Amino acid sequence: MSTIDYKLEPAAQERFEDTTAPADLEAVRPLPRISVHAFCESEAMVRTMERCGQDRRMSKVSLRISSASIAAAASMFASAPTPNLLILETSTEPGAIMEELAPLAEVCDPSTKVIIVGRHNDITLYRELLRNGISEYMVGPVGVADLMNALSAIFVDPDAEPLGRTIAFIGAKGGCGSSTIAHNCAWDVSNLFQTEVILADLDLPYGTANIDFDQDPPQGIAEAVYAPERLDEVFLDRLLSKCSEHLSLLAAPSMLDRTYDLESGAFQPIVELLQRSAPITVLDIPHGWSEWTRSVLSEADEVVITAMPDLANLRNAKNLFDALKKLRPNDKSPHLILNQVGMPKRPEITPEDFCDPLEVEPVAIIPFDAQLFGTAANSGRMIAEIDRKAPTAETFSQIAHLVTGRATVKKARKAGLGKMLGLIGRK
Repeated sequence: MSTIDYKLEPAAQERFEDTTAPADLEAVRPLPRISVHAFCESEAMVRTMERCGQDRRMSKVSLRISSASIAAAASMFASAPTPNLLILETSTEPGAIMEELAPLAEVCDPSTKVIIVGRHNDITLYRELLRNGISEYMVGPVGVADLMNALSAIFVDPDAEPLGRTIAFIGAKGGCGSSTIAHNCAWDVSNLFQTEVILADLDLPYGTANIDFDQDPPQGIAEAVYAPERLDEVFLDRLLSKCSEHLSLLAAPSMLDRTYDLESGAFQPIVELLQRSAPITVLDIPHGWSEWTRSVLSEADEVVITAMPDLANLRNAKNLFDALKKLRPNDKSPHLILNQVGMPKRPEITPEDFCDPLEVEPVAIIPFDAQLFGTAANSGRMIAEIDRKAPTAETFSQIAHLVTGRATVKKARKAGLGKMLGLIGRK
């Protein structure tokens, strides 16, 4: 199969730039397990399909891309079964498109859906194509958001229950406080918005969510991981422990009675069930890099990276941001929280110098406060329960608003630091 260039207005095609923004894809739900084969006449369409294939919402989709015409598609499927969906690009004049599609119609399975990407904005053609069983006609050049929304309209049931939002927290380095921030944010979201939240502790050997909430559940996330065939709403209810009126915990066993060498999809069935069970799911992900952590991070709706202001954290944070940009090319950048800033006698990188290489602004800068955080941890309570008026409690409230989409990113407040940051900056 050879690439066929556009015969009409090639200069316009070369000038086309896909301006898809993350917000354009927020309403698109993950697609089911389907097979898709795209036949593209232009390089721009090939690039658009490749970007679609990299999107986390397409993780279950089997996608093939061919630089070929509709005639080549008809020839191929004369001796092979057709996929669930065909995406066909054509530069043919409106009056000849039906004739061009005729050979393919003879070999196409009746259940196969078809999207046509043409060059002409013709309402008569559009109606004729839909009357003859074509699922959608789109005027090219098309962007990622256009195609993803079209796929969602065809394969996602509009009457299905909305999926909950997943927010993944991970630390750039062990001990930087990512779990503490995740737990406080989960508590704040449930308390501030009176909405059901499930906190899932994915650190099976060393998770601390049960300690932070003063819980001792007999069962938790390990039972779900090792018995995916039993997963349903009833089984999940047995595993959850109640932390407050609107917050439930899926606790880690925090034991070393076995090793936890998990496969890439180990948590996928659990996360999908949690999305159907609560409006908000907070995922507390341990610091590490494995097949399963990469998989969970790539598919979360929001990612929050916590780091301390030192060189090792900066290197790790940079690597995380770079890796997630590749894994999530159509999503916005992860949020960055700088934690334990202003620790006495510790040389630190200033927030400005830390964030410059990452090309992001921190959404929060949390000062080092051993007394406040230590008291909360030892008593099994959250920061706002210890001191609701503390600047850090207000910071957690702002983070809760941000990750749930109820607020936009603003310049991080240096809560409680006062002159300290200025002194650090002059060192």
